[in-house]
Amino acid sequence: MHESAPYVRPRGEGKRDAWGEEAAAAGRSGGQRVLSAGETSPPAWVAGALGLDHDERVVARRRMIYLDGAPIELTDSYFPVRVAGGTRLTGTAKIPGGVVTLLAELGYEPSLVQEDITARLSTPEEQELLLLGPHDPVLCLARTTNDEAGEPFQFDFSVFPATSQRLRYRLKVG
Repeated sequence: MHESAPYVRPRGEGKRDAWGEEAAAAGRSGGQRVLSAGETSPPAWVAGALGLDHDERVVARRRMIYLDGAPIELTDSYFPVRVAGGTRLTGTAKIPGGVVTLLAELGYEPSLVQEDITARLSTPEEQELLLLGPHDPVLCLARTTNDEAGEPFQFDFSVFPATSQRLRYRLKVG
């Protein structure tokens, strides 16, 4: 089961990243590895989500998420260069407390988060990285995080094997 809220809140001093903490609470081992990071030109759909002009660059980080040593999620995170350029986000080293904690230290805290979830068949690259078959479905989660002024400062695109996920959303009304 996956709840999104812990993944968009900054972590306290000395706290693990949200995924490691969630897995440990279930008696399991959660980890991640940054496969690549650096400045790049974003795909048009990412630039649109971040409200960027077609010639603006982003810092992109690709991570593989593991549960008990097995790959279970592939996530690409994008940040405008004005937000992440020259920061630890351009490197592949693990960031204490996770990306959201570093962003908060840089003055970027979430105010509005929008998530869109779709389902489709896995691509050949996803099949290889997530150890899936050619007819295995995946869930795709696209998350845009905006600051208090309504400006998007982070866009994440995650792919999960559909048969191993349950997403839970809770809303406080009133």
